[in-house]
This record gives sequence, structure tokens and C-alpha cells, in this order.
Amino acid sequence: MKHFLAIGLGEILWDVLPDTRLLGGAPANFAYQVNALGGAGVPVSRLGDDALGREALSILVAKGVIVDAVAVDPEHPTGTVDALVDDKGVATYVFPDDVAWDFMGMDDLALSLAAKADAVCFGTLAQRSATSRSAVQTFLDAAQGALKVYDINLRQHFYSREIIESSLGLADVLKINDDELSLVAEMFALPADEQDALAALRETYDLRLAVLTRGEKGSLLLSREGVSDLPGQPTRVVDTIGAGDAFTAALVLGYLSGWSLDAINRRATDVAAFVCGQPGAMPEMPENLRIL
Repeated sequence: MKHFLAIGLGEILWDVLPDTRLLGGAPANFAYQVNALGGAGVPVSRLGDDALGREALSILVAKGVIVDAVAVDPEHPTGTVDALVDDKGVATYVFPDDVAWDFMGMDDLALSLAAKADAVCFGTLAQRSATSRSAVQTFLDAAQGALKVYDINLRQHFYSREIIESSLGLADVLKINDDELSLVAEMFALPADEQDALAALRETYDLRLAVLTRGEKGSLLLSREGVSDLPGQPTRVVDTIGAGDAFTAALVLGYLSGWSLDAINRRATDVAAFVCGQPGAMPEMPENLRIL
């Protein structure tokens, strides 16, 4: 069985909640979940040379994540985000500027990982600075044989039509949630119907797969060959932090394994539901949810 290498490219940060803080950032969450599901997940990012950065590295190592491609920045602090969770467990985020992951660069080790990667997951937030945006594009250019997954992750005001459009042009797969699709549909004058809007994005940017997640209302996968539209998995939500990244990790491994759209969708939904029922983004994964 192939041991797929999947890279989480972008921000690593601390989610600061009212009563605690949790390590996260979509690329770190994705890399952890790929590992938890049986693949080889590796983050490529940048942390500060500070207590939070050292603690982040220690936690990732303890969770079995390879951190060789996480650079240490002597000048800028480790990223944090204020995560506010409502009474339904849904998180919203406020991000400080000029933190370590805004200054990512690509060294020989990172570029060698790009050349070996089976998949790379990247988003919009890590491209808010010109420096890190250039680094993301350099890595994607070097990842010639990889499945490039754009998990759009729109946060605050850290996105633009230009960044979204260029990212779609680099991607093979788009993953977007229903709130994000509403914003993108208005920005790109897409059809009002969700499936039609998703189909328009898939066709315009020649994507292999376009994926819409809708929380408890389920998820929709569109490929060149077919459609999978499945309901959500009922679960008692503790918080939604990391659930979308877990969905993406399962999606990537299922796709690389050649699963049908329905099989991918079902497993990704189950994995995301499990993570919603646990605190934080990096819970231990049950054996029955593993893919590899």
C-alpha cells in the first residue's frame, strides 16, 4: 500500500480561546490529520524563536508530526489567533499581523519535499503577505507531480479576488464551505444555486474536483465524471476547530487511493464529525476511520 506524502503549506498558530489555547492553523491540522488517517503529513511553515514556537514544535513532535520543514524566525513572533466559540460550538477568528508565518521562505529541504509530494494543501490566509505568497507559489511550482488542493479558508479581510483567482489557477482541487461560496459567488458573479456555482468554478478553472462543505447539511463533491451529495453526520459538537481540515485530509487520501466520490465523501464526513465531537483540532483518530 502506498504511503502518500501530503504537505500542509502555510500558517501554524495558536488558537487562543477564552479559557485555554490550542495549537492549530489549517496546514498543521491537515498534516496531523493525514498522519492520523494513515498517510505521511508534513507541515511547511514558520514559527517564532520564542516560547510559543518551541511549545508548538514540542507538541507536533509528540504527536508524531515531522517538523524538519518548519523554519524558526529570530525576528517575528509565533502566530496567534483569538478564536471565539459561540453557543453552537462554531469558531470565528481574529488574526494579528506580522507574525512568523507571514515571512515564510523556501529552502532546499522544503523544495525537496515539494518534489516528492503526492499532495499539497494550501489556503488563502498564508498568502496575506507578499513574502509568504511568493513562498507558497514557489513551493507549488516545485511540486510538479502533486495533487494541489486549495482549501480556500477565507478569514477576516485577508483575501482578494486576485489571490483567489491565482490560487484557483494553481489548483487541481477546490474545497470551500457554504459561507465562503456565498462570498466567492458574489465576487465572481456565479449562479445563485450552490451546485451550479460550484460547477462553474470547476469548469472555469479546469479543476479535477470541487468540494462544498455545508456543516450539518452535508457535503457536495463534483468531478469531471460525477457528483456526490451526502447529508451530514449527526454529532454532539464540542467545537468545529479543525473539522474542515480533517475533512480535507480524508478527502485527499481517499482521492489518491482511487476511491469513488461517495466513498470519499462518506469517510471525510465521518472524520469531520468525529473531530467536531472532540476538543481542539488534533484528537487521536479511531482505528476504524483510518484510510491507509
